[in-house]
Amino acid sequence: MKPNTFTLILLSGVLLTAFSFTTIQEPWEVPAKYKKMENPTKASKDDMDVAKQLYDKHCKSCHGKAGLGDGPKAKELDTKCGDFSTATFQAQADGDLFYKTTFGRDDMPAFDKKIADENDRWLLVHYMRTLKK
Repeated sequence: MKPNTFTLILLSGVLLTAFSFTTIQEPWEVPAKYKKMENPTKASKDDMDVAKQLYDKHCKSCHGKAGLGDGPKAKELDTKCGDFSTATFQAQADGDLFYKTTFGRDDMPAFDKKIADENDRWLLVHYMRTLKK
């Protein structure tokens, strides 16, 4: 029995969908210059209020309220959204997080223009640290 056109199209769609959920991301290489960077900002209450506002505006839609990677836009992404609460994530150097936030890759946008103030991006690093388990 020969498969009909509808069956072939349906099967192709299923295979493409399955492949899109199994996209493997390469490790995110951070240049040594950034790995060595230390956060120059303080984590004062006022600064953390600013950081939370920035997070709510720019990060929460994908990473979720608690940073679990479960925001409303996360399921639309081709790659897995980062979970800030994990020990693996929290073990990264501040410079790693600053680099990733600044330059982005794949579904993660670069925030060097959206959050132009470098100190504000460093404040976000402090805020990400509050989202651990």
